[in-house]
Amino acid sequence: MSTRTPTVVLPEGDWIRGISIRQPWTACIVSGAKTIENRPKPWSWRGWVLLHAGRKTDERALRIPLVGRTIRGRDLATGAVIGVARLTDCHQDPDTGPPCTEWARAGSWHLVLADVQELPLPVPADGRLGPWRPSPDLVAQVFQQLPAFQP
Repeated sequence: MSTRTPTVVLPEGDWIRGISIRQPWTACIVSGAKTIENRPKPWSWRGWVLLHAGRKTDERALRIPLVGRTIRGRDLATGAVIGVARLTDCHQDPDTGPPCTEWARAGSWHLVLADVQELPLPVPADGRLGPWRPSPDLVAQVFQQLPAFQP
């Protein structure tokens, strides 16, 4: 009797991007707690993104109680893809009224992330500023760990 793991069939063409985010923010996203990413400019891209933990860590963020509670016990891998998410929207909060989430930074553009899936193992990779196109080999390595993924 075979216990073969099903292979995910990925779409062809231009359907996925990468986003590099410093730790511990990337860990907060893959934990499911942080549903937005703050950016200085709006992004037009919508769709699936690889969540890449950049090589640098935001040391100041490690002292924020909300972050500390969220990442407690988590490994803070850097220089690797640690998850995937679907980017569904990009907005700014109005000047009046409450922020869209406790993770929102005033004046920033908020990339709204949904369907977040954490990888069992980090996949080493180089990231870039802004949305970047991952190589087919990197995409294959990432989705080898997510055999039930449905784009």
